[in-house]
Amino acid sequence: MTESYPSPFPHPSRRGTLRAAGAGALLLGLGLTGCRSAVSASSHRPVDGGGGPRRGGTVNVAINSDFTPSLLFSQATQSLQNRLLFNTLTRYDDDLKPHPELATSWSYAKDGRSITLRLRDDVTYHDGRRFTADDVVFAIRNLQDPQRAAQLRATAAAITGFEKRGDHELVLKLAHPVTNLFDLFEFMIIPDRHTVGQAVTGKRLNGTGPFRLKKWSPGAGLSLTRNDRYFQPGRPYLDAVELRVIPQAEALISSLRSGQSQLSFQVPGKSIRTVRDNPDLVVTTYDTGAGASYLGVNTTLAPFDDKTVRQALAWAVDRDRILKQSLGGYGLASAAPWPKSSPAYTEANRTHYTYDPAKARRLLKSAGHSNLEAPLLHINSPESTAIAEAVQYDLQQAGVRVTLQPTDPAIAQKKLISQDMPALWTMDHAFAQIHPATLAVSAYPFNEAKNTSKFRSEQYTKVVREAWTAAGAGTARQHALAQRVSDLLLDEAFIIDLVVQGAVQVAGGKLHGATLNKFFYLNLDDAYLV
Repeated sequence: MTESYPSPFPHPSRRGTLRAAGAGALLLGLGLTGCRSAVSASSHRPVDGGGGPRRGGTVNVAINSDFTPSLLFSQATQSLQNRLLFNTLTRYDDDLKPHPELATSWSYAKDGRSITLRLRDDVTYHDGRRFTADDVVFAIRNLQDPQRAAQLRATAAAITGFEKRGDHELVLKLAHPVTNLFDLFEFMIIPDRHTVGQAVTGKRLNGTGPFRLKKWSPGAGLSLTRNDRYFQPGRPYLDAVELRVIPQAEALISSLRSGQSQLSFQVPGKSIRTVRDNPDLVVTTYDTGAGASYLGVNTTLAPFDDKTVRQALAWAVDRDRILKQSLGGYGLASAAPWPKSSPAYTEANRTHYTYDPAKARRLLKSAGHSNLEAPLLHINSPESTAIAEAVQYDLQQAGVRVTLQPTDPAIAQKKLISQDMPALWTMDHAFAQIHPATLAVSAYPFNEAKNTSKFRSEQYTKVVREAWTAAGAGTARQHALAQRVSDLLLDEAFIIDLVVQGAVQVAGGKLHGATLNKFFYLNLDDAYLV
């Protein structure tokens, strides 16, 4: 029997599509009138002979940073390719209800201390090897390895035993009930246990997914080709996928307008208007599956070890202006990490800190600080730079002068993982769009056991652990625990949330069926070109 025991919360679905309107005359000014569309040179044949999905074609996906093999299992800034090459055990719908993928069904023990998974018996890896329960055991142990830097490592570590019942049934034994186990199942790609060493160097990515790795060109991107052994009948429809690195925002947008790229999730929010006005492009927003921009604080460096100083920073930032000017209005100004789809969301949490520079100055003065100086690390991209510059301006009005430190995305991610941040930094975080406990037991900035801010608190650990192990508790109890986590995050202010962002998908009008999972993995199983 299939059972979704650990997720009693209702989760409303929120996804909207904005059909582009207006003319694309700006192409003339960009010198792109002679560009050839790269949709595909191959024919697109209707699957059923009618007007439905068609086989064939290559989709070019414009990305702004390259695949980083060493972070394959960490849910890094570039995870789009994961679900193209690999599968997961289950997949969530918009309401966080898990559905079968490599696992066909599951059942919990009454005490919540084990779960039995029944697995597909018709799956092979790209090299032809059959998928079995041993691969799931390896995938879990792989995430338990500290070297993998997996942000759901704590949840993986709660699985303390395995009982195989043949090749396609597996019992996972748990150290304690776990509320976010299906978050792990959605997050955990199932790699080939024999070639994982080659996977983390980018030499070989042997999965069970709909596409096979043809080539990785460092700095240029990934070339993928159709997996003819894929277990989903008739899928994928596409022949190939190209993930092409285009770091400059203007060039990326030009690529979409010209038809050289058919899909991207990296158009800066303030530039969405320019693509929305193109009749050949479709803008789709996912406000349940992206993340949030935040200001991080290193709590081991004086005076930021003082909670009052951190709270002053939280009052000093004009979130509404950041949303409007830096992100083009796409998102939700919020002092808390939760999107509206989260059971932890409340309007009181969202507005806990509002823009009040006078109050910020009073708090700094009460703490004995009136003129502070600090470095502010940020990712060297147009959108991240715009947010950092807005934070810099706001903090200066409150008496905190910061010096910007633009940093390469891969280096910034490694600093985040290794807790090597300066006094302040601005980045994006995920994990607020799934079970509320996952944020505080998994995400690098929030992890109760080891976070980037180096914040430690027995009370924080206690509350997070209660929320994490309350599987089977009623909805009211789970909401109460989620609120206690929110209260501590807002009071301690070691992570100062600014804007909750939804993923914004920009696609050519000829592409249909592209979706994202909750961890920003691109799913093209049902995608096709017309």
